[in-house]
Amino acid sequence: MKKKITVWAAQVRAPFLLLAIFLVLIGGALAHEYGRFSFLLFFLCLAGTVLAHASVNLFNELSDFRTNIDSLTRRTPFSGGSGNLQAGLTSELGVRIAAWGTLVLAGIIGVYLAWRSGWVLLGFILVGGVTTVFYTSRLAKIALGELFAGVCLGSMVVVGTFIAMTGELNTTVLLASVPPGILTFLLLFLNEFPDLQADSSGGRRHLLIVLGKSVSARVYTASLCVCYGFIVWGVISGVFPVSMLITLLTLPLAFKAAVTTLRNHDDFEKMIAAQGANVGLVLGIDFLMAIAYFIH
Repeated sequence: MKKKITVWAAQVRAPFLLLAIFLVLIGGALAHEYGRFSFLLFFLCLAGTVLAHASVNLFNELSDFRTNIDSLTRRTPFSGGSGNLQAGLTSELGVRIAAWGTLVLAGIIGVYLAWRSGWVLLGFILVGGVTTVFYTSRLAKIALGELFAGVCLGSMVVVGTFIAMTGELNTTVLLASVPPGILTFLLLFLNEFPDLQADSSGGRRHLLIVLGKSVSARVYTASLCVCYGFIVWGVISGVFPVSMLITLLTLPLAFKAAVTTLRNHDDFEKMIAAQGANVGLVLGIDFLMAIAYFIH
């Protein structure tokens, strides 16, 4: 049983589900800011989002296996998939059932939340569901996967959680969802670097393949600057609380990730360090954003 749990934890890419948790935490912190936090709705949002993110990962694993990307990729702790299907530790049918099962469960939770909090939330759920199913099979082939992931699996999670708890939407919340959206985009974008050749051979045409590594390294760095700049602008303009400046504690990680990517984007081994720094800054900023609102 313990081995089976370990195998399936790897299959759903469990460590990356922290992103889903922190995104919901930001939405919950924003609801708390408005005096509308609910533990019940928070945990329902958490369950639904984690299930949806797990579903994305499972569909991605299926795609990698079917397109033979699994056998071509060089795995890192942050990219390349679990390899469980290729190793025979799980079956294609089992992963397919798990992918659709987690998506259906997430959808059921989402419909319940929409019934409680307002049907505008249903639109978010439908867009998120479409992104989940077609992220790898369609969107990653037309250079839109990263963008849709940033918006639908990043920003919309924050906004959706807030709507689920308050039944409302405002400009402040929309603006607060921008950094998490950029960060979700960056998490996926940088993790594509080691897989470029394998992904290209498997028929994908995501943003990294279209732009190439050199241009993509500059896009990554510019996006990081935009993210931090947006946070500072938000504080100066009074949109974000001053406590949001604690997110700047992640700047050393951002510097490491950006410099390493700019200088060594073709070096597989050195890019692992950039990936690690990127994961740290993405999760760090998301978590610290939530803390900033809770302590405000």
